[in-house]
Amino acid sequence: MTNNFDILGQLRHEWRYSAHTFQARRALHGLRSRHPDAGFEELDDLGDVVGALDTGGGRTLLERARIVSAMLEDAGDPDVHRALLQTMIPGIVNVCRQLRFGEGIIDDPSETLGVALALASELMHDWAGQSRAYAAPDLLSALRCRLRRWLLKEKQARRVLGAHDEGERPATSASPLLTRLESLRDTPYERLARLTYARVFEGRSLKEVAADDHSSPVTLQSELRRFAIRFLV
Repeated sequence: MTNNFDILGQLRHEWRYSAHTFQARRALHGLRSRHPDAGFEELDDLGDVVGALDTGGGRTLLERARIVSAMLEDAGDPDVHRALLQTMIPGIVNVCRQLRFGEGIIDDPSETLGVALALASELMHDWAGQSRAYAAPDLLSALRCRLRRWLLKEKQARRVLGAHDEGERPATSASPLLTRLESLRDTPYERLARLTYARVFEGRSLKEVAADDHSSPVTLQSELRRFAIRFLV
């Protein structure tokens, strides 16, 4: 799981730089003026806010809930959004842990964590301006659903693309999949459709297909999965 901590380490490093800037102080001033009763007194910047929201920050559960609720309302501000994401990281990691970091579906656990962080950020953007008394648990519950759906799509994509690595014979008859691949001729996705055809209907290995495409197997596998999720499953 080393790569997970690389991602988290990068976020921590970035946050240390931006948590106490002028922009972070100005963003807190905006939060305090719009939410005078949320509990931002005696805090100087967004770094202090994130520190106060830590379990060892001295705030009660109710006080932390009020602060997170106010931050979600103001998450349209990029600085507040970033502070809220930093606050939610332990919960985001816990959601990944509950889903076992996509074990058996995703090879690199850091990929699951990266997607979870992106989905959480997307949720905060979508919900910005909403007033939610239980903002943190609501966000994590919605994240769990979205991450599970992503993992299921990844699993389906792997079934489409990876069956031949497990010794199955190439497909030999017409199918909805073949029809879909043929419909993507003369489109920007023709290359990926052709490579998917080679994998599924010709039974060629990923290594062979990548060599013909002059791409790395790891990169091509990721491309084909994203293509399958978007167009084939």
